[in-house]
Formats: sequence, C-alpha cells, structure tokens
Amino acid sequence: MEILVNLDVMMAKRKISAGELAERVGITPANLSILKNNKAKAIRFSTLMALCHELQCQPGDLLEFREDEDE
Repeated sequence: MEILVNLDVMMAKRKISAGELAERVGITPANLSILKNNKAKAIRFSTLMALCHELQCQPGDLLEFREDEDE
C-alpha cells in the first residue's frame, strides 16, 4: 500500500511552476520536489492546507491511496 502525491497533475492544470508554488506555500523547492517525487514520509496538515489553498483544490486531488498490485 502507498499514498501517491499527484502534485504535477494539479500544477499543470493551474499552470504554476514548482519554484512559484514553493514560494507561495512557504516551503523550500527541495521539499516540494520531495513531495512531487513521492519521496516524502509525511506531510504536515499546514503544508497540505497551503497547497490546497494555492492550487484551489481538495486534499483528495493531491493524494491518492493505491493498494499493492499483488494483494
């Protein structure tokens, strides 16, 4: 089981760059990259809320739960 972060999809829909989003949300570009590349172990609710605010979306638009294929 895993939770995927679909930031690229929403960023493309909103036509916003990673650098601009990171600045607006108040996180480093490196931390945004970790989220985008599904390397994050956790995300703060305050960060998730800021991302949703800036991208005008719901948490479910950014996060996806996926079962392992062999289960």
